[in-house]
Amino acid sequence: MSSSQPSPKVAALIVAAGRGLRIGGDIPKQYRLLAGVPVLVRTVEAFRAHPRVARVVVAIHPDDRELFNQCFKGKAPETTAGGDTRQDSVRRGLEALAADAPDVVLIHDAARPFVDAGLIDRVVDALAKAGAVIPALPVSDTIKRVESGVVTGTVPREALFGAQTPQGFRFGPLLAAHRAAEGQALTDDAAVAEAAGLAVHVVAGSADNVKITEPQDFVRAEARLAGGALAFEFRVGSGYDVHRFALGDHVMLCGVKVPHTSGLEGHSDADAGLHALTDALLGAIGAGDIGQHFPPSDPKWKGASSDRFLRHAMNLVEAAGGTLINADITIICERPKVGPHRAAMVARLAEILSVAPSRLSVKATTTEELGFTGRREGLAAEAVVSVRLPAS
Repeated sequence: MSSSQPSPKVAALIVAAGRGLRIGGDIPKQYRLLAGVPVLVRTVEAFRAHPRVARVVVAIHPDDRELFNQCFKGKAPETTAGGDTRQDSVRRGLEALAADAPDVVLIHDAARPFVDAGLIDRVVDALAKAGAVIPALPVSDTIKRVESGVVTGTVPREALFGAQTPQGFRFGPLLAAHRAAEGQALTDDAAVAEAAGLAVHVVAGSADNVKITEPQDFVRAEARLAGGALAFEFRVGSGYDVHRFALGDHVMLCGVKVPHTSGLEGHSDADAGLHALTDALLGAIGAGDIGQHFPPSDPKWKGASSDRFLRHAMNLVEAAGGTLINADITIICERPKVGPHRAAMVARLAEILSVAPSRLSVKATTTEELGFTGRREGLAAEAVVSVRLPAS
């Protein structure tokens, strides 16, 4: 920027109203600790420390006020209430800035804590000549178009870029664009600007400016802050569960309703496969057993669907930075036959755990008519899992 030009008044709007719970844990990812410091604090301080940014406003979810206050025990940045979608949150943030409107505004994702001063400078500098600027990196992977699991074509990647934040805009045109786009489902602010007919320019992004989205992103981020590669260890967990047959016309096995001449007796839905797998995951991370987390004496779990138990255990694994390598479940019974339902069981487990079906195995065996399963008094299930965790 030429020294003869006055410096623009720059504001940063940090979008932190998302729930971000699929990464695991009980709090949104932006409030989780990253090497002892909340992700949101790292992100906010990157902008507060930049000499060209005059004002920082954070759009937060109304339910997260206490979490926000815990993060910023000193001088907290300004906040505004976010909306149901990212687009709503940005529009509300822009409206909050309008009373003392900046010349340009930088919109940044709370989950990108490694934004650096050079990247902020590149975006602000480019706004001297452009009304809308985004940082982006060229796509390096070969891109395939896939339908129903089959490749249908290769997409030329020469003109493809991965967009990052902060995305910078002249304030007035962006506010008008957001007002006009209210109710639409656009994926970022550049798309809002494009819909309003604004030309969006590109500056070089940063490979370090990663967005924390998956559990392993936290692991990699911790390794980066530690100054090197993070060591891993592998854990094995096992689980075993038994339920007796009772009146009914079906049993639940690995999340699938299987027709049978009897039901299964249990406080929840008595899904022995999911119960064994839940215990195996809890065991791998030293988190007790299913009875500690969901006591059968608690009436609120009566008749509960066991996928809730399994997802809870998987959330705990992910919150610990863990990755499920594989799970192997064996159903032990004379009847019902598991084979016809095996594919459906694997698919349901993959859905609950958010992992590839190739990491899961469901099989069955009998006891050659020996013991309680041989007498068809009930069935049993055992599970073994392998989990990768950051080394302690």
